Amino acid sequence: MHNLAKEQYIKGHDRVCAQLHFNICKETGVQMDKKHWYEHVPKSVQTSQGGKVTILWNQQMQTDRTIPNNKPDIIIRDNEKGTCMLIDVAISGDRNVIKKEAEKILKYKDLTTEVQHVWNVKTKVITIIIVAMGLFQSHSENT
Repeated sequence: MHNLAKEQYIKGHDRVCAQLHFNICKETGVQMDKKHWYEHVPKSVQTSQGGKVTILWNQQMQTDRTIPNNKPDIIIRDNEKGTCMLIDVAISGDRNVIKKEAEKILKYKDLTTEVQHVWNVKTKVITIIIVAMGLFQSHSENT
C-alpha cells in the first residue's frame, strides 16, 4: 500500500471508528461534548455516569504477559454485567469478508484469553468489516 493510500485508509478507518464510538457513548450514557458524530473527538478513556461502563479508544491493554495484538479499536467494559467487548474495524477492498473476519478473531484470540483471566470478565471479539459495496457486520465470537 502506498503512503497516500495508507493515509487515506487510516483517515477513513478512524472516521468510521469515531462514529461508532460516538454511538456507543450515547447508548451507554457517557456525557457527550458534541451533538453530532462528525464533531465528536473520542477520548482515550470515557466512563458512563455511575461508572457502569468504561470505553477505551485506541488503547493498548495492559496484560500480565506480552501479547503482540493488544490494541483493538474500541474496548467496552461493562462493570455491572462483567463483560468486555473488543471491537475491531476493517475496511476491505475485496469481497473476502469471511477470511478477513477469521483473521481478526484469530488476531485477538490471545488477548481475549488474557482479558478474561486478568479482568475476570466474559470477553468477545466483535469485528466490523466495511466493503466497497457497503457494511457487513459479522457475528461475534463468544469465549
